[in-house]
Amino acid sequence: MRLVTYTPPGESTPRVGLVNAQQKVVDLSKVGGNPPFEPRDMLSLIAAGDAALSWLRSTAMKSAQPAQDLDQVRLHAPIPRPRKNVFCVGWNYLEHFAEGAKMRVAQVELPTHPVFFTKAPTAVTGPYDTVPVGPTLTTMLDWEAEFGVIIGKTGINISEDNAMSHVFGYTVINDVSARDIQRHHGGQWFRGKSLDGTCPMGPWILTADEADAGNLRIMCRVNEVVKQDSNTSFMYFKLPRIIAELSAGLTLEAGDVISTGTPSGVGAGRTPPEFLKPGDVVETEIVGIGKMRNVVGG
Repeated sequence: MRLVTYTPPGESTPRVGLVNAQQKVVDLSKVGGNPPFEPRDMLSLIAAGDAALSWLRSTAMKSAQPAQDLDQVRLHAPIPRPRKNVFCVGWNYLEHFAEGAKMRVAQVELPTHPVFFTKAPTAVTGPYDTVPVGPTLTTMLDWEAEFGVIIGKTGINISEDNAMSHVFGYTVINDVSARDIQRHHGGQWFRGKSLDGTCPMGPWILTADEADAGNLRIMCRVNEVVKQDSNTSFMYFKLPRIIAELSAGLTLEAGDVISTGTPSGVGAGRTPPEFLKPGDVVETEIVGIGKMRNVVGG
Protein backbone atom coordinates (compact mmCIF):
# COMPACT_ATOMS: atom_id res chain seq x y z
CA MET A 1 0.00 0.00 0.00
CA ARG A 2 1.05 3.56 -0.75
CA LEU A 3 0.10 6.07 1.95
CA VAL A 4 0.29 9.82 1.45
CA THR A 5 -0.24 13.04 3.34
CA TYR A 6 -1.93 15.42 0.92
CA THR A 7 -4.11 18.48 0.46
CA PRO A 8 -7.05 18.38 -1.96
CA PRO A 9 -7.56 21.26 -4.42
CA GLY A 10 -8.98 24.37 -2.80
CA GLU A 11 -8.31 23.15 0.75
CA SER A 12 -5.56 23.95 3.23
CA THR A 13 -5.78 21.15 5.79
CA PRO A 14 -3.65 18.07 5.03
CA ARG A 15 -5.09 14.63 5.50
CA VAL A 16 -3.97 11.02 5.00
CA GLY A 17 -4.79 9.13 1.82
CA LEU A 18 -4.27 5.77 0.20
CA VAL A 19 -3.11 5.67 -3.43
CA ASN A 20 -4.96 2.92 -5.24
CA ALA A 21 -4.08 0.98 -8.38
CA GLN A 22 -5.91 3.54 -10.52
CA GLN A 23 -3.54 6.30 -9.34
CA LYS A 24 -6.29 7.91 -7.31
CA VAL A 25 -6.09 9.07 -3.71
CA VAL A 26 -8.70 7.71 -1.30
CA ASP A 27 -9.40 10.22 1.48
CA LEU A 28 -9.25 8.14 4.67
CA SER A 29 -11.20 10.78 6.59
CA LYS A 30 -14.22 10.07 4.35
CA VAL A 31 -14.14 6.31 4.17
CA GLY A 32 -16.11 5.66 7.36
CA GLY A 33 -16.04 2.32 9.07
CA ASN A 34 -14.47 3.59 12.32
CA PRO A 35 -10.75 3.50 11.50
CA PRO A 36 -8.52 2.61 14.49
CA PHE A 37 -6.50 5.81 14.01
CA GLU A 38 -6.98 9.53 13.39
CA PRO A 39 -7.46 9.66 9.59
CA ARG A 40 -5.86 13.08 9.25
CA ASP A 41 -2.63 12.10 11.01
CA MET A 42 -0.05 9.74 9.49
CA LEU A 43 1.71 9.27 12.84
CA SER A 44 -1.56 8.04 14.33
CA LEU A 45 -1.98 5.53 11.48
CA ILE A 46 1.58 4.24 11.88
CA ALA A 47 1.21 3.88 15.65
CA ALA A 48 -1.97 1.81 15.15
CA GLY A 49 0.18 -0.80 13.41
CA ASP A 50 -1.44 -4.06 12.35
CA ALA A 51 -4.91 -2.84 13.27
CA ALA A 52 -4.54 0.09 10.85
CA LEU A 53 -3.16 -2.11 8.07
CA SER A 54 -5.94 -4.63 8.49
CA TRP A 55 -8.57 -1.87 8.36
CA LEU A 56 -6.96 -0.38 5.24
CA ARG A 57 -7.01 -3.71 3.45
CA SER A 58 -10.58 -4.58 4.40
CA THR A 59 -12.18 -1.15 4.15
CA ALA A 60 -10.21 1.61 2.44
CA MET A 61 -9.15 -0.44 -0.59
CA LYS A 62 -12.72 -1.19 -1.67
CA SER A 63 -13.25 0.06 -5.20
CA ALA A 64 -16.34 2.11 -4.33
CA GLN A 65 -14.47 4.60 -2.15
CA PRO A 66 -14.50 8.30 -3.20
CA ALA A 67 -11.13 9.29 -4.62
CA GLN A 68 -9.29 12.06 -6.48
CA ASP A 69 -6.72 11.82 -9.24
CA LEU A 70 -3.22 11.75 -7.81
CA ASP A 71 -2.02 14.52 -10.12
CA GLN A 72 -4.76 16.85 -8.87
CA VAL A 73 -3.70 16.95 -5.21
CA ARG A 74 -0.70 18.45 -3.43
CA LEU A 75 1.55 15.84 -1.83
CA HIS A 76 3.36 16.73 1.37
CA ALA A 77 6.11 14.71 3.03
CA PRO A 78 4.27 11.58 4.24
CA ILE A 79 5.26 12.57 7.78
CA PRO A 80 5.29 16.38 7.48
CA ARG A 81 6.67 16.95 10.97
CA PRO A 82 8.40 13.95 12.61
CA ARG A 83 8.18 13.88 16.40
CA LYS A 84 11.96 14.15 16.61
CA ASN A 85 15.01 14.47 14.41
CA VAL A 86 15.41 12.25 11.36
CA PHE A 87 18.05 9.62 12.17
CA CYS A 88 20.71 9.38 9.43
CA VAL A 89 23.52 6.97 8.64
CA GLY A 90 26.79 8.26 7.21
CA TRP A 91 29.25 6.44 4.96
CA ASN A 92 27.07 3.38 4.38
CA TYR A 93 28.20 2.58 0.82
CA LEU A 94 31.86 1.69 0.33
CA GLU A 95 32.30 3.74 -2.85
CA HIS A 96 30.82 6.79 -1.14
CA PHE A 97 33.20 6.28 1.79
CA ALA A 98 36.09 6.24 -0.68
CA GLU A 99 34.96 9.35 -2.58
CA GLY A 100 34.47 11.10 0.76
CA ALA A 101 38.20 10.83 1.48
CA LYS A 102 38.80 14.03 -0.49
CA MET A 103 36.31 15.82 1.80
CA ARG A 104 38.03 14.73 5.01
CA VAL A 105 41.05 16.42 6.56
CA ALA A 106 42.39 13.26 8.17
CA GLN A 107 42.41 9.68 6.95
CA VAL A 108 39.60 7.61 8.47
CA GLU A 109 39.41 3.83 8.61
CA LEU A 110 36.26 1.99 7.55
CA PRO A 111 33.80 2.16 10.45
CA THR A 112 33.17 -0.92 12.58
CA HIS A 113 29.86 0.58 13.71
CA PRO A 114 27.34 2.71 11.82
CA VAL A 115 27.99 6.45 11.92
CA PHE A 116 24.85 8.28 13.05
CA PHE A 117 23.82 11.93 12.82
CA THR A 118 20.45 13.67 12.63
CA LYS A 119 18.50 16.24 10.63
CA ALA A 120 16.10 18.61 12.38
CA PRO A 121 12.34 18.02 11.86
CA THR A 122 12.10 21.47 10.26
CA ALA A 123 14.35 20.24 7.43
CA VAL A 124 11.60 17.91 6.21
CA THR A 125 9.80 19.08 3.07
CA GLY A 126 7.57 17.61 0.39
CA PRO A 127 8.48 15.46 -2.61
CA TYR A 128 7.79 18.26 -5.10
CA ASP A 129 8.53 21.31 -2.95
CA THR A 130 11.28 23.83 -3.64
CA VAL A 131 14.50 23.44 -1.67
CA PRO A 132 14.65 27.03 -0.40
CA VAL A 133 18.40 27.33 0.19
CA GLY A 134 20.25 29.87 -1.95
CA PRO A 135 23.85 31.02 -2.49
CA THR A 136 23.63 33.73 0.18
CA LEU A 137 23.67 30.91 2.72
CA THR A 138 25.69 28.18 0.99
CA THR A 139 27.54 27.80 -2.30
CA MET A 140 28.19 24.09 -1.78
CA LEU A 141 24.72 22.55 -1.74
CA ASP A 142 24.89 18.84 -2.49
CA TRP A 143 22.49 16.01 -3.31
CA GLU A 144 22.32 12.65 -1.50
CA ALA A 145 19.71 10.10 -2.58
CA GLU A 146 18.80 7.83 0.33
CA PHE A 147 16.53 4.92 1.25
CA GLY A 148 14.21 5.98 4.06
CA VAL A 149 12.80 3.60 6.67
CA ILE A 150 9.74 4.28 8.83
CA ILE A 151 9.62 2.60 12.24
CA GLY A 152 6.23 1.08 12.98
CA LYS A 153 6.61 -0.53 16.39
CA THR A 154 8.22 1.18 19.36
CA GLY A 155 11.19 -0.64 20.87
CA ILE A 156 14.53 -0.42 22.63
CA ASN A 157 17.49 -2.83 22.49
CA ILE A 158 16.00 -4.42 19.37
CA SER A 159 17.88 -7.48 18.15
CA GLU A 160 18.97 -7.88 14.54
CA ASP A 161 16.80 -10.98 14.28
CA ASN A 162 13.72 -9.01 15.32
CA ALA A 163 14.57 -5.68 13.67
CA MET A 164 12.46 -6.01 10.54
CA SER A 165 9.30 -6.62 12.58
CA HIS A 166 9.66 -3.01 13.79
CA VAL A 167 9.55 -1.57 10.25
CA PHE A 168 6.28 -0.05 9.00
CA GLY A 169 7.39 0.98 5.54
CA TYR A 170 9.78 2.78 3.23
CA THR A 171 10.12 6.13 1.52
CA VAL A 172 12.55 8.18 -0.59
CA ILE A 173 14.76 10.83 1.02
CA ASN A 174 17.26 13.35 -0.32
CA ASP A 175 19.74 14.27 2.42
CA VAL A 176 20.51 17.68 0.89
CA SER A 177 23.73 18.94 2.50
CA ALA A 178 25.52 22.28 2.72
CA ARG A 179 29.15 21.15 2.57
CA ASP A 180 30.67 24.55 3.35
CA ILE A 181 28.55 24.89 6.49
CA GLN A 182 29.64 21.41 7.55
CA ARG A 183 33.25 22.55 7.20
CA HIS A 184 32.61 25.80 9.08
CA HIS A 185 31.66 23.72 12.10
CA GLY A 186 34.78 21.58 12.12
CA GLY A 187 33.26 18.70 10.20
CA GLN A 188 30.31 18.45 12.62
CA TRP A 189 27.40 17.63 10.35
CA PHE A 190 24.23 18.72 12.15
CA ARG A 191 23.74 22.33 11.02
CA GLY A 192 24.91 21.73 7.45
CA LYS A 193 22.38 18.89 7.21
CA SER A 194 19.48 20.64 8.96
CA LEU A 195 18.72 23.83 7.06
CA ASP A 196 15.00 24.32 6.52
CA GLY A 197 13.70 22.43 3.49
CA THR A 198 16.78 20.23 3.02
CA CYS A 199 15.14 16.88 3.67
CA PRO A 200 12.73 16.17 0.79
CA MET A 201 10.75 13.04 1.66
CA GLY A 202 8.13 11.07 -0.22
CA PRO A 203 6.24 10.83 -2.40
CA TRP A 204 4.58 8.35 -0.02
CA ILE A 205 5.23 5.53 2.40
CA LEU A 206 5.23 2.11 0.79
CA THR A 207 4.28 -0.50 3.39
CA ALA A 208 7.02 -2.97 4.22
CA ASP A 209 5.21 -5.98 2.80
CA GLU A 210 5.51 -4.59 -0.73
CA ALA A 211 9.29 -4.11 -1.07
CA ASP A 212 12.54 -6.03 -0.65
CA ALA A 213 14.62 -3.57 1.38
CA GLY A 214 17.82 -5.36 0.44
CA ASN A 215 17.45 -5.02 -3.32
CA LEU A 216 16.18 -1.63 -4.48
CA ARG A 217 17.71 0.53 -7.19
CA ILE A 218 18.44 4.05 -5.90
CA MET A 219 19.10 6.99 -8.24
CA CYS A 220 19.58 10.74 -8.36
CA ARG A 221 19.42 12.97 -11.45
CA VAL A 222 20.29 16.65 -11.67
CA ASN A 223 18.81 18.45 -14.68
CA GLU A 224 18.08 14.99 -16.16
CA VAL A 225 21.73 13.87 -15.86
CA VAL A 226 22.23 10.73 -13.75
CA LYS A 227 24.53 11.46 -10.81
CA GLN A 228 23.89 8.45 -8.56
CA ASP A 229 22.85 4.95 -9.58
CA SER A 230 23.25 2.13 -7.09
CA ASN A 231 21.30 -0.47 -5.13
CA THR A 232 20.47 -0.96 -1.46
CA SER A 233 22.14 -4.37 -1.73
CA PHE A 234 25.45 -2.47 -1.56
CA MET A 235 24.76 -0.96 1.86
CA TYR A 236 27.74 -1.64 4.14
CA PHE A 237 25.54 -1.90 7.23
CA LYS A 238 22.26 -3.64 6.43
CA LEU A 239 18.97 -2.49 7.85
CA PRO A 240 18.74 -5.01 10.74
CA ARG A 241 22.21 -3.95 11.96
CA ILE A 242 21.30 -0.26 11.70
CA ILE A 243 18.10 -0.71 13.72
CA ALA A 244 19.81 -2.89 16.33
CA GLU A 245 22.69 -0.47 16.90
CA LEU A 246 20.54 2.65 16.87
CA SER A 247 18.07 1.18 19.36
CA ALA A 248 20.72 0.04 21.84
CA GLY A 249 19.75 2.08 24.89
CA LEU A 250 17.74 4.48 22.69
CA THR A 251 14.01 4.03 22.20
CA LEU A 252 12.82 4.03 18.61
CA GLU A 253 9.19 5.12 18.41
CA ALA A 254 6.46 4.49 15.89
CA GLY A 255 6.85 7.11 13.15
CA ASP A 256 10.59 7.61 13.61
CA VAL A 257 12.44 8.02 10.31
CA ILE A 258 15.84 6.52 9.47
CA SER A 259 17.73 7.62 6.37
CA THR A 260 20.18 4.85 5.59
CA GLY A 261 23.03 6.61 3.78
CA THR A 262 23.85 7.63 0.23
CA PRO A 263 25.77 5.82 -2.52
CA SER A 264 28.64 7.32 -4.50
CA GLY A 265 28.11 10.15 -6.97
CA VAL A 266 27.58 13.13 -4.69
CA GLY A 267 28.73 16.51 -5.96
CA ALA A 268 31.48 17.05 -3.42
CA GLY A 269 33.16 13.80 -4.44
CA ARG A 270 33.39 14.67 -8.14
CA THR A 271 36.40 16.03 -10.05
CA PRO A 272 35.94 18.94 -10.17
CA PRO A 273 33.27 19.20 -7.45
CA GLU A 274 29.74 20.02 -8.56
CA PHE A 275 27.12 21.79 -6.46
CA LEU A 276 23.50 22.73 -6.88
CA LYS A 277 22.50 26.15 -8.17
CA PRO A 278 19.19 28.02 -8.13
CA GLY A 279 16.89 26.57 -10.75
CA ASP A 280 18.49 23.11 -10.80
CA VAL A 281 16.01 20.24 -10.87
CA VAL A 282 16.83 17.27 -8.63
CA GLU A 283 15.05 13.95 -9.13
CA THR A 284 15.49 11.34 -6.41
CA GLU A 285 14.16 7.87 -7.11
CA ILE A 286 14.01 4.43 -5.58
CA VAL A 287 12.66 2.10 -8.22
CA GLY A 288 9.63 0.29 -6.86
CA ILE A 289 8.94 2.95 -4.25
CA GLY A 290 8.67 6.29 -6.03
CA LYS A 291 10.30 9.43 -7.39
CA MET A 292 10.62 13.00 -6.09
CA ARG A 293 11.29 16.16 -8.08
CA ASN A 294 12.62 19.21 -6.26
CA VAL A 295 13.74 22.53 -7.70
CA VAL A 296 16.52 24.44 -5.95
CA GLY A 297 15.44 27.93 -4.88
CA GLY A 298 17.47 30.93 -3.93
